Amino acid sequence: MDAAYAAYLDQVRAHRAELGEAMAALEAALALPMGLGVTWRRRVRAALTELAHDLRDHVGLTEAEGALYTDIRVSAPRLTHGVELQLKDHVELLAEVERLLAERDEGMHDPDDLAGHREAATRLLDRLVRHRQRGSDLIYEAYAVDIGGSG
Repeated sequence: MDAAYAAYLDQVRAHRAELGEAMAALEAALALPMGLGVTWRRRVRAALTELAHDLRDHVGLTEAEGALYTDIRVSAPRLTHGVELQLKDHVELLAEVERLLAERDEGMHDPDDLAGHREAATRLLDRLVRHRQRGSDLIYEAYAVDIGGSG
Protein backbone atom coordinates (compact mmCIF):
# COMPACT_ATOMS: atom_id res chain seq x y z
CA MET A 1 0.00 0.00 0.00
CA ASP A 2 1.44 3.35 -0.98
CA ALA A 3 1.75 6.29 1.39
CA ALA A 4 -1.06 8.27 -0.24
CA TYR A 5 -3.53 5.41 0.18
CA ALA A 6 -2.37 4.81 3.76
CA ALA A 7 -3.10 8.50 4.44
CA TYR A 8 -6.54 8.07 2.86
CA LEU A 9 -7.23 5.10 5.15
CA ASP A 10 -6.22 7.29 8.10
CA GLN A 11 -8.87 9.75 6.91
CA VAL A 12 -11.41 6.90 6.75
CA ARG A 13 -10.38 5.87 10.27
CA ALA A 14 -10.82 9.42 11.60
CA HIS A 15 -14.19 9.78 9.97
CA ARG A 16 -15.23 6.41 11.35
CA ALA A 17 -14.62 7.82 14.82
CA GLU A 18 -16.77 10.88 14.02
CA LEU A 19 -19.61 8.69 12.81
CA GLY A 20 -19.30 6.62 15.98
CA GLU A 21 -19.57 9.78 18.07
CA ALA A 22 -22.70 10.83 16.17
CA MET A 23 -24.19 7.39 16.80
CA ALA A 24 -23.39 7.67 20.52
CA ALA A 25 -25.01 11.11 20.65
CA LEU A 26 -28.19 9.76 19.07
CA GLU A 27 -28.22 6.83 21.47
CA ALA A 28 -27.83 9.22 24.41
CA ALA A 29 -30.64 11.44 23.13
CA LEU A 30 -32.95 8.48 22.61
CA ALA A 31 -32.21 7.27 26.15
CA LEU A 32 -33.59 10.47 27.65
CA PRO A 33 -37.14 10.17 28.97
CA MET A 34 -39.71 11.13 26.34
CA GLY A 35 -41.56 12.89 29.14
CA LEU A 36 -39.09 15.76 28.73
CA GLY A 37 -41.26 16.73 25.77
CA VAL A 38 -39.75 19.45 23.63
CA THR A 39 -36.30 18.92 25.17
CA TRP A 40 -36.36 15.25 24.13
CA ARG A 41 -37.54 16.13 20.64
CA ARG A 42 -34.85 18.82 20.20
CA ARG A 43 -32.05 16.56 21.41
CA VAL A 44 -33.14 13.72 19.12
CA ARG A 45 -33.49 16.14 16.19
CA ALA A 46 -30.00 17.58 16.77
CA ALA A 47 -28.46 14.12 17.07
CA LEU A 48 -30.25 12.86 13.94
CA THR A 49 -29.11 15.93 12.02
CA GLU A 50 -25.48 15.34 12.99
CA LEU A 51 -25.78 11.65 12.16
CA ALA A 52 -27.23 12.48 8.73
CA HIS A 53 -24.32 14.83 8.04
CA ASP A 54 -21.69 12.28 9.11
CA LEU A 55 -23.40 9.49 7.20
CA ARG A 56 -23.44 11.56 4.01
CA ASP A 57 -19.75 12.32 4.52
CA HIS A 58 -19.07 8.61 5.03
CA VAL A 59 -20.81 7.72 1.78
CA GLY A 60 -18.92 10.41 -0.12
CA LEU A 61 -15.59 9.35 1.36
CA THR A 62 -16.01 5.65 0.63
CA GLU A 63 -17.89 5.75 -2.69
CA ALA A 64 -15.94 8.41 -4.59
CA GLU A 65 -14.18 7.30 -7.78
CA GLY A 66 -10.93 5.61 -6.82
CA ALA A 67 -11.89 5.60 -3.14
CA LEU A 68 -12.27 2.70 -0.74
CA TYR A 69 -14.95 0.59 -2.36
CA THR A 70 -13.60 1.08 -5.88
CA ASP A 71 -10.13 0.09 -4.71
CA ILE A 72 -11.37 -3.00 -2.86
CA ARG A 73 -13.20 -4.17 -5.99
CA VAL A 74 -10.01 -3.79 -8.02
CA SER A 75 -7.44 -5.04 -5.51
CA ALA A 76 -9.58 -7.78 -3.91
CA PRO A 77 -12.33 -8.81 -6.34
CA ARG A 78 -13.27 -11.71 -4.07
CA LEU A 79 -14.75 -9.07 -1.73
CA THR A 80 -17.02 -7.48 -4.34
CA HIS A 81 -20.14 -9.02 -2.80
CA GLY A 82 -19.27 -7.42 0.55
CA VAL A 83 -18.73 -4.08 -1.16
CA GLU A 84 -22.13 -4.39 -2.86
CA LEU A 85 -23.77 -5.04 0.52
CA GLN A 86 -22.14 -1.92 1.94
CA LEU A 87 -23.28 0.18 -1.03
CA LYS A 88 -26.82 -1.14 -0.68
CA ASP A 89 -26.69 -0.28 3.01
CA HIS A 90 -25.65 3.27 2.15
CA VAL A 91 -28.78 3.80 0.08
CA GLU A 92 -31.05 2.31 2.72
CA LEU A 93 -29.38 4.00 5.70
CA LEU A 94 -29.46 7.43 4.06
CA ALA A 95 -33.12 6.95 3.14
CA GLU A 96 -34.00 5.94 6.69
CA VAL A 97 -32.20 8.83 8.36
CA GLU A 98 -33.88 11.25 5.94
CA ARG A 99 -37.25 9.61 6.63
CA LEU A 100 -36.71 9.99 10.37
CA LEU A 101 -35.77 13.65 9.96
CA ALA A 102 -38.86 14.29 7.83
CA GLU A 103 -41.07 12.44 10.30
CA ARG A 104 -39.59 14.53 13.07
CA ASP A 105 -40.17 17.74 11.11
CA GLU A 106 -43.84 16.90 10.68
CA GLY A 107 -44.22 17.37 14.41
CA MET A 108 -44.87 14.39 16.61
CA HIS A 109 -46.92 15.01 19.68
CA ASP A 110 -48.80 11.76 20.17
CA PRO A 111 -46.95 9.48 22.62
CA ASP A 112 -47.38 6.50 20.27
CA ASP A 113 -45.78 8.47 17.43
CA LEU A 114 -42.87 9.42 19.66
CA ALA A 115 -42.40 5.83 20.80
CA GLY A 116 -42.47 4.62 17.19
CA HIS A 117 -39.93 7.27 16.23
CA ARG A 118 -37.66 6.21 19.08
CA GLU A 119 -37.95 2.57 18.06
CA ALA A 120 -37.16 3.32 14.41
CA ALA A 121 -34.13 5.41 15.37
CA THR A 122 -32.91 2.62 17.64
CA ARG A 123 -33.22 0.14 14.76
CA LEU A 124 -31.24 2.57 12.59
CA LEU A 125 -28.44 2.57 15.16
CA ASP A 126 -28.43 -1.22 15.20
CA ARG A 127 -28.11 -1.31 11.41
CA LEU A 128 -25.29 1.23 11.53
CA VAL A 129 -23.40 -0.90 14.06
CA ARG A 130 -23.62 -3.92 11.75
CA HIS A 131 -22.64 -1.78 8.74
CA ARG A 132 -19.54 -0.56 10.55
CA GLN A 133 -18.65 -4.11 11.58
CA ARG A 134 -18.87 -5.34 7.99
CA GLY A 135 -16.88 -2.35 6.78
CA SER A 136 -14.15 -3.01 9.30
CA ASP A 137 -14.02 -6.67 8.25
CA LEU A 138 -13.87 -5.72 4.56
CA ILE A 139 -10.98 -3.33 5.08
CA TYR A 140 -9.10 -5.87 7.14
CA GLU A 141 -9.64 -8.60 4.55
CA ALA A 142 -8.58 -6.32 1.71
CA TYR A 143 -5.57 -4.60 3.30
CA ALA A 144 -4.83 -6.38 6.62
CA VAL A 145 -5.44 -2.99 8.28
CA ASP A 146 -7.42 -2.51 11.47
CA ILE A 147 -9.62 0.51 10.85
CA GLY A 148 -10.39 0.80 14.56
CA GLY A 149 -13.25 -0.17 16.79
CA SER A 150 -13.38 2.87 19.03
CA GLY A 151 -15.39 5.96 18.37
